[in-house]
Amino acid sequence: MVVVMEKEEMEMERRAYARVGLLGNPSDVYGGRAVSFAVAGLWATVRLRASDDLLVQPHPRHDLVAFPSLPALVERLDGGGYYGGVRLLLAICRVFHDHCKHSGIALEDKNFALSYDTNIPRQAGLSGSSAIVCAALSCLLDFYGVRDRIGVEVRPSLILNAEKELGIVAGLQDRVAQVYGGLVYMDFSQEHMDKLGHGVYTPLEVDLLPPLYLIYAENPSDSGKVHSSVRQRWLDGDEFIISSMKEVAQLAYDGHNVLLQKNYTELARLMNKNFDLRRKMFGDDALGEVNIKMVEVARSVGAASKFTGSGGAVVALCPDGDAQAELLKTACQEAGFMVEQIEVAPSALTKEELASLSGHQ
Repeated sequence: MVVVMEKEEMEMERRAYARVGLLGNPSDVYGGRAVSFAVAGLWATVRLRASDDLLVQPHPRHDLVAFPSLPALVERLDGGGYYGGVRLLLAICRVFHDHCKHSGIALEDKNFALSYDTNIPRQAGLSGSSAIVCAALSCLLDFYGVRDRIGVEVRPSLILNAEKELGIVAGLQDRVAQVYGGLVYMDFSQEHMDKLGHGVYTPLEVDLLPPLYLIYAENPSDSGKVHSSVRQRWLDGDEFIISSMKEVAQLAYDGHNVLLQKNYTELARLMNKNFDLRRKMFGDDALGEVNIKMVEVARSVGAASKFTGSGGAVVALCPDGDAQAELLKTACQEAGFMVEQIEVAPSALTKEELASLSGHQ
């Protein structure tokens, strides 16, 4: 975190990390539960500086609009899609403004310039888009001095609302992990949502986690398309989807207790079950051949594996230890996948914010 303040000038930089869904996804979209954590090596940064005019600056690579040729334009779209991060910054500015207006939070009349950068792989199911939004929200909270007026539990919903503005289909899990940092157990039961307006989020010690590995492809799938048909079936009352989502949510509930006991053999079983349930609900066509292959390569050496999100990357656990981890690395490299051990990001909350959480729960 970088903050520079002078009499007539303010500049700050905020960071939000990629997230890995360890258990329970995608039940967070359906009133379920989840265990997720933030990844230290992958992040988005947003820089805010005071400005006479309000400026949202395009990224020189992700928001590129000038190309040397038509083939170069097509190559850029094939690798990065049509959307950069500017729309995300615009959306969170609007949602932040509207929330403050409706909540009676007065904002000082001043302007700023926003810019962003990220090293989170695109479309890898690691919540790269929401990381940009989360970092931008953090800048806005501090620039306007309202961090203490907008509760930690509320911030994930603001981030999700900004993405909903853009038609992005997602749940709260990713945003909670990025606002809170570290390792978090989340309960999105309808009872909590109705009573509190948000879920119940419980930060956990990161040393409860075993060594975990991130597997991803150089050319990942579009993780934004995977929820669509299942959600409609859930809305239509499909009994198989509803009961399966409840099973997935139960895996996170059980996993929370398993982590507290550091029972990693059972954790591996729960991770595998999570993916198997997802596969039955979504089907292979929706999940994608490359995504399924990443899971199967990990399982070929006895590792547990599941999607980090909706596809594009996989989290793996080697319950048999270092020798198995070496087999995993070899198998992934031979299959053409990237693999690296995960470093979990620390909590993103201040002592005051943690204290306020313990007072609410």
